[in-house]
Amino acid sequence: MDRPNYPPAYQSWITLFLGIAFYFSGFFHRMVTAVMADQLMVDFDIGAAALGNFSSFYYYSYVAVQIPTGILADHWGPRKLLSAGTLLSGFGAFIFASAASIHMANLGRLIIGASIGVAWVSILKLTTRWFKSNHFTVVTGIALCLGILGAISAGAPLRLLMDIFGWRSVIFGVGTMTLLLSLLIWIFMRDDPTQKGYVSYVPAITCSKPMSKASIIRDLSKIFRYRNTWILIIVPASLMGPLLTFTGLWGVPYLTTHYHLSPVKSATLISILLITCALGGPILGVLSEKTGRRKPILFLALCISLIGWLPILYLKDMPLWLIIVLFSLVGLASSAIVIGMAFVKESVPVTLAGTVSGVSNMGMEMGPMILQPAIGLILAWRWDGLTENGIRIYNLNAYHTAFGLMIGLIFLGMLIIHFAKETYCQQLKE
Repeated sequence: MDRPNYPPAYQSWITLFLGIAFYFSGFFHRMVTAVMADQLMVDFDIGAAALGNFSSFYYYSYVAVQIPTGILADHWGPRKLLSAGTLLSGFGAFIFASAASIHMANLGRLIIGASIGVAWVSILKLTTRWFKSNHFTVVTGIALCLGILGAISAGAPLRLLMDIFGWRSVIFGVGTMTLLLSLLIWIFMRDDPTQKGYVSYVPAITCSKPMSKASIIRDLSKIFRYRNTWILIIVPASLMGPLLTFTGLWGVPYLTTHYHLSPVKSATLISILLITCALGGPILGVLSEKTGRRKPILFLALCISLIGWLPILYLKDMPLWLIIVLFSLVGLASSAIVIGMAFVKESVPVTLAGTVSGVSNMGMEMGPMILQPAIGLILAWRWDGLTENGIRIYNLNAYHTAFGLMIGLIFLGMLIIHFAKETYCQQLKE
């Protein structure tokens, strides 16, 4: 019997890389606030509370579109979603770059967050169709790894570009490149291998299904009948919420103020968290597939994350080498998020994969959405009036109080993961 004409690997990866490129820009936009914090506070004359709120405008809209995105991914397909998303993201970047007030900057960030909200779920959908099912965790780990490079580019490289061109010019340039990516996605991407003459890895499912209000409600009601859906909304927030909050906003000001590091050096240190998170994804993905388990690896990752965060946030005057070791430990543990993504996909029938992935991804993004402004409010409340070059400086006790929210969220994840039902790396059947 002839072997099915599945797509060649290079074709699958070209398709996926187009989606990953947009995901890359999403991680860039998540992290820019941390590196730009001092300049944004001066340019818009704001303090910690307003800065935290500004940063979270990305997450407000990102979270809001996750359930619709999951449904649209199942019904419309990734190509349309990613083309529209990149187009809107480019225009959002232009609004942010030209903003004369914090209100217009908030609007630009809101548009960026909503548009990039389609990226990850679309990548998961493409992976399901263009790659073998037993490669899902490894492929998504690689996708996460490459996407996180966008966050790394928003560290020291961004700061250096800002010092040369200014933050507005950099954001405008990113917006222009995103518009070009929209064109490339529309021309070269296809939702399913069958649209290019190959056999799909999910042949029983068409590329798009007729969508109605009744079908949307039906899909949502179905996924919430599964216990793991509820649990795997909270656990991803516990893993990635603290990391995205620290790397995306409060890490650079904290290191700059209390370790007296330059913004470039602080951003470089923050990049270690992101690099190890990126590298750890494929490694933990392989480990999970080899052991055939999801739940114990997620619990262990939460424990390691807690062990790493406690000294980072509460010990004083640690040597640089120890900070690097702890950052690496936390980054590696946080990369277990790729296991959570596979875990939730396996917990429902494959026809609901896009919808449940959107719901779970919404949970992950709710972590920084809540933590970033909440920490900003506590810092503003504990501010003792100290400023430096027009920038408000927050003392160590204020940071310690605020960072307690991150630790509490990790504890919640450690508790609730015990109630999850193990899938043993097997997709639930209809």
